[in-house]
Amino acid sequence: MKAQISLSVITALLLALSGAASAQSEQRCGSLKTHYGPFDYRTANEQQKSIVEDAHFTRGVEMLTEGKTGSFGGDIRYTLFAFPNHPRALLAMERLVEKERKNPARDAQYTIECYYDRALRFKANDHIVRLLYVNFLVKRKQPDEALRHLDYVAETTQDNPFAQFNAGMLYMDMALYDKALVQAHRVIAMGFERRELRDRLAAAGRWVEPPAAAASAASAPAAAEVAAPASAASR
Repeated sequence: MKAQISLSVITALLLALSGAASAQSEQRCGSLKTHYGPFDYRTANEQQKSIVEDAHFTRGVEMLTEGKTGSFGGDIRYTLFAFPNHPRALLAMERLVEKERKNPARDAQYTIECYYDRALRFKANDHIVRLLYVNFLVKRKQPDEALRHLDYVAETTQDNPFAQFNAGMLYMDMALYDKALVQAHRVIAMGFERRELRDRLAAAGRWVEPPAAAASAASAPAAAEVAAPASAASR
C-alpha cells in the first residue's frame, strides 16, 4: 500500500512539474490558440493547407525573395500559427533570422526557439520537427540539449528507416560515432539502401560491419571448402 501511495505521489509530482513547464513555455512563447487552426501539418487536408499557403507561404516567401502580404516575418508567423509543425515554414523562419541577424525577425513576434517550442508543444511526436530542432541546436552549439532530443528520436522511431537514418547523420555531425554506427546497423537491417551514413563512418575510420554480416563473411570460406568436394565429385 505504501509503495502504491509513493508511486501515485511521484506521478502527481511529475504531472505537476510537466504542467508547470508547459505553463512557463506558454507564458514565454505564447498560447497555441488561434482563429484558424492550429492544424497538424502532417494530417491537414489540401484545402486547409492552401487557404494558408496560397495567401501567406508562397514560393517567394519560403525562399525569402518575394513577400506576399507584407513582411516575410509576418507571413511566416501566420503560417506557423495555423500549422505550428509546418517543417518548411520553420526552416524559412530560421533562415530569416539568420538573414536579418535579428531574433525574433521583423514582425515574427516570437524567436525561432519559441517556434520550435510551439511546434513540439503542439505535437511532441513529430520526429521531423524534432530532428530539425536538433540540427538547429547543433548549429547553435548546444550539444547537450540536441543530444537529449536526438536520443529520443532514435529510440522512439525504430520502425521508421528515414528517421533512423537522419538520426544517424546528425550523430555524425556531433562526432558521436558509436551512436551513428548503431543507427547505420539499424537501417541496414531494415533494408534501407542509402549509403551516405555508412560512407561517412568509413571516411572517419569508424565503420564496422553489422554482426550478422561479419559472421556471414567469416563463414563464407568454410562453406566454399565444404561445397568444393561435392562439385568436384559431380564432374
